Parts: sequence; structure tokens; C-alpha cells
Amino acid sequence: MRDVLRRLVDGELSEAEALAELRSVQLQELGGRARLDLGRFMRRGIPEVILAPGKAPSDAAQLAIALARQQGQGLISRMSGAHQSALVDEASAAGMQVVMYAASARVLRAGFSPEVLDGKVGLLTAGTSDVAVADEARMVVEACGLNAQLAADLGVAGLHRFVGPLATILEWGADVLIVAAGMDGVLPGLVAGLIDLPVIGLPVSTGYGHGGAGEAALGTMLQSCSTGLVTVNIDNGVGAGAAAVLIASRVASVRALSAGAAAGSRRSRQRSRPPAARR
Repeated sequence: MRDVLRRLVDGELSEAEALAELRSVQLQELGGRARLDLGRFMRRGIPEVILAPGKAPSDAAQLAIALARQQGQGLISRMSGAHQSALVDEASAAGMQVVMYAASARVLRAGFSPEVLDGKVGLLTAGTSDVAVADEARMVVEACGLNAQLAADLGVAGLHRFVGPLATILEWGADVLIVAAGMDGVLPGLVAGLIDLPVIGLPVSTGYGHGGAGEAALGTMLQSCSTGLVTVNIDNGVGAGAAAVLIASRVASVRALSAGAAAGSRRSRQRSRPPAARR
């Protein structure tokens, strides 16, 4: 997009030609079946994520490669073993790197890395069965240039287990927490009742019997006594990650502005002091 604007200013493109190129950046059609939203990251700060289920492994892999070729990285979630195998093969043929998460992945064009932001997202899971969904959220966070730290297996069945990892993440300086839980889904409300950071509840479809598909966890989080707990849909790691990115990136922007203002104030005070005082 910057390249199009530069060529417009330099007179290399007419206004109509620049508009046509910008439209092609915003939307690209592949074989009449998939329309990639290439401008989403510029609009929202969150890239498009390809949902693997329902797509042939080769088609899903080609979509991820196309995204990476156009904008540096392609994100794909909820992959089967066949999807992973196809993705690795396609990326290798294209000379691209694959960063694997539990059932998700980022395909990176050679030399690409996202712009680093001074924002931090902490992730906690109640059980190890919740890690795959939490890792999907971590993928989105890291794709947006933010730092992520994940601690797993901290559920309320052994309440003593979560105190140390929670304290560690708070000391690390997290700006927002994502807390994933299946079964009864109690952990997000418990965490939200103890700290003053935004907490995003991520219900997971782990469990058995009544509510085993995640409905019990979702219901618990929606009616939590902890005020301010925000909850996404069942297994919606992408949604939780995106919400955390929007919060943490805004915090990072304010932090940068405050640091710049403080530095400017110090320089101003130094210039205003008389020479004798500066010596």
C-alpha cells in the first residue's frame, strides 16, 4: 500500500491506476473459490486467518502461501495432520518457513517479521487439553508483533497450582490475559476477580457428559460473578487472540506516547536551565 501511494505521489501512477491497485491489495480472488482480504491487517491490525476444516489440505495450504507471498505471513488454524503435511510441502516448495503451534501455523515469507510492538499478552489454561485452543490465540498475538507467554494446567481442581504462574505473568508485565478453560470453566472468573487487568475468557470444548462440548464452560463465564470478564465463543482462540491484540496494542501505543512526552519534557527542562546550572 505504501508503494502504491509513493508511486502516486511521484507521478508514476494516475489516480485511477492507484485506486485499481489499492482495490487489488484489499481483495484478491483465487480460482473463483476464495477471496483473500489482504487489507485486513492495514484496517484492523489483525491479519486474516484461514480456517482449515472444510477445505482440502492442498487448497488450505495454497491459501496460506498466497497470503504469505502478498503480505509476509499467512495464518491457518485448526489443521488436521493432512493439512499440516500439505502446508509443510507447499511452504518448502515456495521457500517459506512454517512456524507451528498446536494445530495452527504461520507461514513466513523469507526475511519477513512483523513490526514489534511493546505489548504483552499472558495466556493461562486450566488443563493441558485446553492448550491447542490457547495456542491458536498465541499465534494471532505473535503474528501481530506482540509478546506472548503461556502457562498451562492451572485448573481449580488444584487451586494452589495457578498462584505462582499468575504472579510470574503479572511480574512479566502482561497488559491483558486470556484464560482458557473447559469442564466447568471456573478459572477465568477466578482470575478476573483477583487482578485489575482485562481478562478474556476462552471456553474450550473439553469435558464429558452434560456440557462436554463447552456449553458448561461458556455458561459459567457468561454469568461469572467477576465483573468485567469478557468471554468469546467456544474454542474461538482466534477471536480471543484478536481481542487481546486490540487491547495490548492500544496500551503499547499509549505507553510509547507517554515515553515520548516524558523524554521531550526532560529535554525541555535541560534547555531551560541556565548554563551554570547545567555545568
